[in-house]
Formats: sequence, structure tokens, C-alpha cells
Amino acid sequence: MIALEPNEVIQPAQLNHLQALEAESIAIMREAVAEFARPVMLYSIGKDSSVMLRLAQKAFYPGKIPFPLLHVDTSYKFPEMIAFRDNYTKEIGAELIVHRNEEAIAAGAAPWKLGTQNCCGLLKTRSLLDGLAEGGFDAAFGGARRDEEKSRAKERVYSFRDTAGQWDPKNQRPELWSLYNSRLRKGESIRVFPLSNWTELDIWLYLYAEKIPIVPLYFAKERPLVVRGGAMTLVYDDTRLLPGEKVETLKVRMRSLGCMPCTGAIRSEADTLPKIIEELMTFRRSERENRAIDHDEEGSMEVKKREGYF
Repeated sequence: MIALEPNEVIQPAQLNHLQALEAESIAIMREAVAEFARPVMLYSIGKDSSVMLRLAQKAFYPGKIPFPLLHVDTSYKFPEMIAFRDNYTKEIGAELIVHRNEEAIAAGAAPWKLGTQNCCGLLKTRSLLDGLAEGGFDAAFGGARRDEEKSRAKERVYSFRDTAGQWDPKNQRPELWSLYNSRLRKGESIRVFPLSNWTELDIWLYLYAEKIPIVPLYFAKERPLVVRGGAMTLVYDDTRLLPGEKVETLKVRMRSLGCMPCTGAIRSEADTLPKIIEELMTFRRSERENRAIDHDEEGSMEVKKREGYF
């Protein structure tokens, strides 16, 4: 977004809003790569991950992204997400690590058997902690934003995790004047959130400005679905229908991407990025309102984050 002549320096006051956010995020990434021995980027395949990838490409251009991408695959992700993941990471030459809790998957872990909280604990949190430990990663970039959800609003840019990968929101390191404390003892780690200060609207504006590819599920289209628990659940050939459920076709899109059984669609006519941006300006509800994991109980996301969930 910023074209500089050799030795030219842009002062912060000269940057527009998106350019300032971009510059801050790139600085955070470069600092983390310089300070930590083995960083990794957690790749959810969603819109925020797509922005993080572009920022990482810019931060280390003309070199390659100097850390791998780690995708925690629960085995319940939308097929369009997996196809996008494999094609796009190959296209840009990124190193991709896919980690699954194969033992839990083989035992049939599913939200309709265990409930969303226990299922998420096995297929997301446990798998994430195991993947980080196996890779020996001491820092993990994540695409969480403070405007997404109240427990994420408590996170620092450098968010400390103890030797068990757990987070204590009452024991966080101060971050004054954008100074980050990266000191770790053996077994401890840091989650790094370069998009902390972005909003959902900033993300969509940046995707549009940078022409960044995203999973097609974000665009409105006629899709088969069932209404389950008040959420519109997309139906695929292998979708397990419950007694009495009737498949109907509606024009919908995904505002947030997660696991198929636990992430609902929204009614929408927005089939282009400008239309999504226009639609977003009318929303007064959280982008995660259709994520079942956020509604298990009051403060459920913070409980999961304390246990090690991202």
C-alpha cells in the first residue's frame, strides 16, 4: 500500500488509518521474529488469517515468510476451507503444518456426543497445545482482534502462556508505549496478536484494498441448509441430519468460519467485497453470534482461553 523512494521515511501523521495499522502489524511481526527462537503462525484459513499472511509477506519481502503456518484441523472444517488452505498456501510457497488430535477423532469426538465445550477442548485446545509442543514453538502469531469478543479484548499484543500453555488474564505483562516483554523461561511461550487493534471493518477494507483471496464461503450464494438450534447450518452430502430436519435453499454467506456443526450462516445478498463492506456498516451484532462455542455459558470463551484455546 505504501510506495517509498530509497531512504524516504513516512511519518505516522502521514499514514491513513489502514496504512498505520499495517505498519504497526508489520513492526510487531518483525520484532517477534527477531526476539523468539521458533515462531509459528496459527492459520485458521479465515479472513483474519488471510490478512496476517499478506502482512507477513510484506514484512519479510523479498524473502519468504520465515516461519511455518500451523493449522489445527478438527476434521469438521468446511470442505471449501480445506481446499482453499491447500491451494493458497502452495501458491504462495508457505510451509504448512496440519495438526489433528487423531486419537480423539478416531474415538468419534463430535459436538453432538460430547457437547461443544468438551469437543472443542479435545479437537482444538488439546490439538493446538500438542502441535505447539511438538514443533518446539516459543511464539505463535494469532489473528484475534480485541473487538471480536470480550475475553479477547483483555489480551495483550504479547500474551504470556505458562508451561502448560495456559493464560491468566489477571497476570499479564504491561505494554507501555508499544514496548513488549519477550522474556521467557524454559517451556513458557507467547501468543502474538499483530491484529489486536484492527476491527472487523478494517479487515474487510484491507482485503478489498489489497485484493487478498479469501474462502468463497464469505460471499453470498444460494446454499442448502437446515435451521438447527436457531442457526442456519450448511448441508453437505455427508451432513448428519437430525430427526425432523428439512433441507431448504437460501441465499446466505458465512460471517465467521469455524467447524461445520457449530458455525451458522447469515442471510445476505452480499456477493462481492464492496457489498460485504456496505452490509457490515449496518450490523449491530457480533460477528461471532453464529458460533456455538461462544454461547456454552457466560464467559465460556475466557474459560477456554485460560485452558489454552487460542
